[in-house]
Amino acid sequence: MNVLLVGSGGREDAIARKIRETDTLYSVVTNDNPSILSLSRDIMEYTRDSYKIVDFAKKNKIDIAFIGPDGVLETDLVDMLLENHIPVASPTQKAAMIETSKEYMRSLMKKYRIKGDIENTVVRNREDLEKFFRDNDGEYAIKPIGLTGGKGVKVMGLQINGVAEAIAYASEIIERDGRVLLEKRETGEEFSIQAFTDGTHIAFMPVVQDYKRLYEDDLGPNTGGMGSISDRNFILPFITIDTVNEARGILKKIVDSMREDGNAFKGVIYGQFMDTDHGVKVIEVNSRFADPEGINVLTLLKSNLVDIFLDIYSETLKDNIKFLNKATVLKYIVPPGYGIKPAESEITIKDNIESDRFKLYYSSVSGTMNRVKTSKSRALALIGIGDSIYEASDIVEEKLQYISGDYYIRHDIGTEQMLKRKIKG
Repeated sequence: MNVLLVGSGGREDAIARKIRETDTLYSVVTNDNPSILSLSRDIMEYTRDSYKIVDFAKKNKIDIAFIGPDGVLETDLVDMLLENHIPVASPTQKAAMIETSKEYMRSLMKKYRIKGDIENTVVRNREDLEKFFRDNDGEYAIKPIGLTGGKGVKVMGLQINGVAEAIAYASEIIERDGRVLLEKRETGEEFSIQAFTDGTHIAFMPVVQDYKRLYEDDLGPNTGGMGSISDRNFILPFITIDTVNEARGILKKIVDSMREDGNAFKGVIYGQFMDTDHGVKVIEVNSRFADPEGINVLTLLKSNLVDIFLDIYSETLKDNIKFLNKATVLKYIVPPGYGIKPAESEITIKDNIESDRFKLYYSSVSGTMNRVKTSKSRALALIGIGDSIYEASDIVEEKLQYISGDYYIRHDIGTEQMLKRKIKG
């Protein structure tokens, strides 16, 4: 098969490697990711002119395409590929609204009475905003309606102190976007469930937990994700199977409701959930593999990814997808100052550091496989694979001796100390 992949971050490097296990890869990239370039038969630079990407796909006789990043799913690319009879295993522009419009996601949940919704309201002007906070006590998450790259949401009591700051930040969003989403703040343990779906059938992947906060002990500003963990039994030691099954049911209901709504979703969908003391709540829904959580599950995937893509497109998806029974811990190497004032740097990687127990994926970097230049985004995803989360974390730490340069990494992700604190809590 000739397979087209759009995107060039760490998530796409993981996808590219799975594709190359069996098939021929063609890539559309936003940066000269050295790993993806080395795996691809042919490449082109990403453009928002979808016609040019369609021409690239036609020239290379693409059998199936997959789009990685949310920002591309927001464009008309999937629709244009489908109109030109090129199969795609990603959602249409309209279906991707489950991620690209938080307002659409919340309205769908309300319309179909889907469990896990959070008290929310959309506000369109400063006057209504001030009235809302006069009339409502408590703390709220303040969210742009559209894509934020994991960085645009601010929560009262965490990144925002008091009503005055909340009104000021929400007003900025209204001035820029015309409206803002306010959601009642929920507290609890967050976790991600990703799934393949053909619009009717759904196949769930292992549960993963993402760590967005920049600093150790989950302090500092939100980022695109500093790392993530998964366990060998496909749930997490501080999340019960009943909680996981409740979340899976919610995600299945969202897929069913989208189909009933005349907006069938085909591709990879994932929910970010919170386990609260009053049930599972939906924090957000996304229309692609997560990053970093998608890298954890792709590293464990035993089934043929291209076959899964073909089954998604043909609406013949089967719930028999296999994953390794191993724990994983991913820690992202990022440029110095990432999340605040990032500075470009160079990082050197010694040869042959990968094994069955350790993988290194290249993200927003350029250069060679042994010497990369960072951008202002995440640089390298290091993932340990072990019989326990603690072991997988230790594997990543051991491999850091083979990587040199100016960078930052969260060492605490997946450590025994962190997990004991979560289980005790």
